[in-house]
Amino acid sequence: MRNISLVIITASMLAACSGKSGEADAYGNFEATEVIVSSETSGRILRFEAREGSEIEKGDEIALVDTMLFHLQKAEIDAAMRSVSTRIASINAQNDIIGQQIANLRVNIARIENMLKNDAATQKQYDDLAGQVEVLQKQAAANNTQKASVAAELTVFETKKATLAEQLARSCVRSPIGGTLIEKYSEAGEMTTAGRPLVKIADLSLLKLKVYVSGGQLGSLRVGSECTVRIDEGEKGYRSFPGRISHISEKAEFTPRIIQTKEERVTLVYAVSIEVRNDGSMKAGMPGEAIF
Repeated sequence: MRNISLVIITASMLAACSGKSGEADAYGNFEATEVIVSSETSGRILRFEAREGSEIEKGDEIALVDTMLFHLQKAEIDAAMRSVSTRIASINAQNDIIGQQIANLRVNIARIENMLKNDAATQKQYDDLAGQVEVLQKQAAANNTQKASVAAELTVFETKKATLAEQLARSCVRSPIGGTLIEKYSEAGEMTTAGRPLVKIADLSLLKLKVYVSGGQLGSLRVGSECTVRIDEGEKGYRSFPGRISHISEKAEFTPRIIQTKEERVTLVYAVSIEVRNDGSMKAGMPGEAIF
């Protein structure tokens, strides 16, 4: 009789241990990195082919906002730049003529100097030629000042053109991350403004399971440690995935309201984030369990 009692007690202990080992250490919900992509320019949406649920790579075009106004402004700037370039070319041509005139005068001055030695020319003739050279040099200097001013105008136009090129580039809305388009807020043909959200994209390839642990559990947890994450499969089954602890809260907080019992709601807990590679079976907001 005693042996039978020992067997029953031992079996009961094993069953209790087995049930305990199957329980999770923490519970929570999966979260995804979500990015709201907004328009950076104002205008009519010309192209918006992205669909909810579609996979998007980083840098893929999401939408194209009307760029006609920018192209017209760019054409206007190009015309102004051609006009400025023509003015610079005209000043250079004038300076070339002045340079040739000065060269001719210097030849005549050299002749007058020789003639002065033989008293065949007067000092006035020499002074007149030297004065003409000085006038032409001052005219060339004035032309160069004007040329610098015109060149500054060209720099301003180049800056404006670069600004327009950036605005044109921003008219094409591109995805900053790779992921799944989960929400779409506009359609092609609608008007949009700078800063208005167009889509929401979530990176579902790497999810985070946010769970809450007690102070007693906290001592055995370390950032970077491996653990097991599991989700429900069927009525009583589970599906397990490898996870890695990516963050542990430094401050305690009250148990979130998703915990229903009053006793558990007043318990101080710590938030722990666990990164899990998603094979497509996990969704943002889905409940999950962690086994440390």
